[in-house]
Amino acid sequence: MTPLLSEVEVVERIFNHIDNNSTDTGSDVWQEPVVNYLSMERFEAEIQLLRRLPVAFCPSAGLPEPGSYIARRAAGVPLLVVRGNDGVVRAFRNVCRHRGMAVAKDGTGCAQSFVCPYHSWVYDLDGSLKRIADSDGFPGLDFSRHGLTPVHTVEERSGIVFVTQEEPVAEGPLSALPELLSPDQVMFNDISFVDQANWKLIQETSMEGYHIASLHKDTFGPYGFHNLNVVETFGTNSRIVFPFKRINKLRDKPVNERRLAGMVTDVYQLFPNTHVSVLSNHSHMIILEPLSPTETEWVVYQVSNHDPDSEHKKDISEAKRDASFVQDTGLMEDRDAACSIQAGLASGANEHLTFGHYEKAAAHFHRTLTEHLPLLG
Repeated sequence: MTPLLSEVEVVERIFNHIDNNSTDTGSDVWQEPVVNYLSMERFEAEIQLLRRLPVAFCPSAGLPEPGSYIARRAAGVPLLVVRGNDGVVRAFRNVCRHRGMAVAKDGTGCAQSFVCPYHSWVYDLDGSLKRIADSDGFPGLDFSRHGLTPVHTVEERSGIVFVTQEEPVAEGPLSALPELLSPDQVMFNDISFVDQANWKLIQETSMEGYHIASLHKDTFGPYGFHNLNVVETFGTNSRIVFPFKRINKLRDKPVNERRLAGMVTDVYQLFPNTHVSVLSNHSHMIILEPLSPTETEWVVYQVSNHDPDSEHKKDISEAKRDASFVQDTGLMEDRDAACSIQAGLASGANEHLTFGHYEKAAAHFHRTLTEHLPLLG
């Protein structure tokens, strides 16, 4: 894999684009059939793929101490991800082994153990069955065979927890993963909401800057450049850099002192359904959970930015303000666009959606998804 550009190289490429009124481009045009946003058969295949790839579940910062947990559905399956007393992150089906009720409510929390609310069966942080109420009613029960059911694999890399639910068919995003987040960042908010749009339509909104001047003309548009991006693909993933106009201030700095922080928004697309955006005062991870061909749940984790030069955690008030602006303005515009497109797909106006040279990362995503689906057999 070719390494991602360094900060100095990114700045130089941006200056070159500013001076030449240019941008990074792809080499081909991709046409994605409209049926792939509507078909139940295609939807079910994508769900199976999501269960058989390492998929981002949450930032490591969301599990800061032993007992920290996050419970939610991923690819339609209720999961419970928890940091054990040994510091290791584990993931289980959030299903009691007695009568099948969830042992933890959806959301975040911290617990010493998990108690099923139906009949008070108790599970340890490592998933083992610890005790059951009125155990004499279950003579001969083998506790070792009734712990919470684990997923296939859990990996913690680059400040992110990845979960592979079933036998994997490929390495997915892990085959080429840069350093993105840090466990010492502070997760200050997590939210979720549902939109009436296919998950891929929503994913596409963060994969190119061609739309910024039009869709975000009064929000992000005034601060950035029209159709000027650095776009890199690495493995199944991609990185899109959205520069702010204030990056020109770096021209007066020595080359080796030029830093991107506060001068760009970095968006890393982690195949298949996640992106991590590093903004001026905060970072967020967005995971798009498909609910149906025409419905998607957004799962959003907001974290403070990592400051490697500071031994202390920064005040996160600026991070919260930054996150609120992004969520209430630009994100709403992206959401509205995706829902509008979904509403028009069944009209028959288009047989396919077209991704041109300015939409390199989106074309890379669709090509990669198309290549992975046959791996399911």
